[in-house]
Amino acid sequence: GFAIAAIRSTRARALLPLRLLVTVYVEIFRRIPFLVILFIVMFGIQAVSRGISLFAIALISICMVSTAFMSEIIRAGMESVPKMQREAAEAMNFGFIRTLLLVILPQAWKVILPPGFAFMVMFIKDTALVSQMGVVELAFTGKMFVGRGFSPFLVYGTVLAGYFVMSYPLSRLGAYLENRLATSRSRESIQRVWTGPGPVQSEPVGEQG
Repeated sequence: GFAIAAIRSTRARALLPLRLLVTVYVEIFRRIPFLVILFIVMFGIQAVSRGISLFAIALISICMVSTAFMSEIIRAGMESVPKMQREAAEAMNFGFIRTLLLVILPQAWKVILPPGFAFMVMFIKDTALVSQMGVVELAFTGKMFVGRGFSPFLVYGTVLAGYFVMSYPLSRLGAYLENRLATSRSRESIQRVWTGPGPVQSEPVGEQG
């Protein structure tokens, strides 16, 4: 996702075909339902090779969709950095990579982290759709136990707990990183206020004739 966002942020003419290619990729996979992508990828891969497992096909589909969404989240965070910061970096003769790593990303993290972790938590739950193509995962396993006569409340309650165990720590990690980043930035701002820009030297006032 970061690589796609970086490519879309470049302005080099030589990379124009690549920018158009990754833009089409992102727009397509962000606008097609995940379940449809699963079956398109499954039939497309099986038409070429039937030796690939359904789990590998599901993994490829998940990576393709999540990469498209994460690249857009990262690109939005990078574009939130004021344009004057980029212009100042160009004036200091910074190259694209140096500007990206030293100027843009340190300021963009506070915008990238909240939607990034929110998407990851949401997509963990969406991966239950791979059970529709026969992949034995958490939701499909629950369906199998219910079919064998186990209590639906007990089985799906356990499935619910499993998704919660995976999602909740990730959401807390996102909140922790977001708060820590905000705290560090607030500390830097307070330090600038107290220290100020530095001592100001006053010029001597000349004698009046």
